[in-house]
Parts: sequence; structure tokens; C-alpha cells
Amino acid sequence: MKQQVYFHDLDSIDYKECWDLQERLLTSIVDDKMLNRDKEPAHQIPSRHYLLFCEHPHVFTLGKSGSANHLLADENILKAKQATFYKINRGGDITYHGPGQLVGYPIFDLDFFFNDIHKYLRFLEEAIILTCADYGVTTGRIPGLTGVWLDIEDPIRARKICAFGVRCSRWVTMHGFAFNVNSDLSYFNMIVPCGITDKGVTSLQKELGREIDIEEVKAKVLLHMQELFNFSIQTPPNHTLPWIENDSIKSA
Repeated sequence: MKQQVYFHDLDSIDYKECWDLQERLLTSIVDDKMLNRDKEPAHQIPSRHYLLFCEHPHVFTLGKSGSANHLLADENILKAKQATFYKINRGGDITYHGPGQLVGYPIFDLDFFFNDIHKYLRFLEEAIILTCADYGVTTGRIPGLTGVWLDIEDPIRARKICAFGVRCSRWVTMHGFAFNVNSDLSYFNMIVPCGITDKGVTSLQKELGREIDIEEVKAKVLLHMQELFNFSIQTPPNHTLPWIENDSIKSA
């Protein structure tokens, strides 16, 4: 059965504000699932799924399994570079978010898709792989390393174009992917990206030698996600994001 997903393009939004929003959406879905356990099917609260696209001001985030030593900048450098730092509750190590990077946060109840977090990550990766192919950029996976990479057969030249880190609670997901479109890659020099010391990072802009229309990229990623996860976009009512007031919020 094709699922319906509320899609919101939040444009540029503070990282903590968006993290709090994700937490509230996840909690509301989990709470409804708990209530549904005691209800007959005809009286259960309908499932909800959300997909948020955004960009963030310069920020570094460290996952639960990461090392703080992988942040190579001190407080003064962060301040000078107008960057913030958060320890967060996703998997993975340290990564960077900033302007020109497409960040995607699916808040999906996987009970209505498939109960397989590894398959979920592979589908997210595939959406980015297909989008890169739309631009003539060949990407793929490296065994044992989550992400989307270029030159996967060459350990020296291999470089990451999209990072992933997720959290799942009672099969409801949050966090997601960070796709370098027009990113300022110099910020990655301030960290050991994803804790991997022998691989570089790249962006669509760097690979193609020109700035990329990020709105076009969003449309392509969204289409590939719809096809892979078999969902359609549902126009969100005004009350779907009651915890954020942002005049720039757009819906599909």
C-alpha cells in the first residue's frame, strides 16, 4: 500500500530548532502508536509520516558512537567561523552541516514500510546515488562505510558526497542525510569527517565545476525517494507543524 508523507521544505533553519521539531514529530507518532495498541483497528489513529528538507547555518554534530577528538577546532575557532557544535542522539560520528548542503530528515514509521533499518539506509543512499547519476556523476557504496562515495574502487581517491546518520525509536526514524551540493568544503578541515581519517569529501559543485541549482536537486531527491519508498506527497494542513513558526516553510 502506498503511504502518504507530509513534505516540508524548511529552507534555512537553525540546527537545534530543527532537531527539536524532529523530536516532537517522532514523539507524537510514537505516542499515537502506543495508544493504538488498546484500540480496535477501526478506531486507531491513522499513521503519519514526515519528510523535512532544509539547510543549516554552519554546525558540527557528533553522534552517539563518535569521538569528541574528531572535532579539530576549539571554541575560539568555532566562533570565528560562525559555527556551532552539538552532541546529538543519532548513530555515527562527527559531520558538518552548512549552507549549500541539502539535509533530509525522514520521520517515517517503518512499520508501514519495512522493519529493516539497514534496508532503510540503503534506500536513502540509493536516492542520492540516483540523483548524482542524473547529473552524470557516478557514485556508489564502500562496504562497511555508510554513505555515498565517488571512486569507490580507489582507496586513495575515494571521497564522500553524502553522509548518513539516523535514530530509530519503536521503528520511527529521525535524522537522515547530508548531501553536499554547493557546500563550502573547507569546513570539513575542522573535523575528521565521520571519524574516517583516510577518505576525503566532495560536492556536486566541485565534481561538475559549477554551482548547482539546489531546488532542482531537491526535486530529484524527492522523486527518487518517492519511487524507492513507494509514497506520495500529501499536502500538509496548517496544523501539521504546530511547533515552528517560519514564514518560509514551503510544502510540495
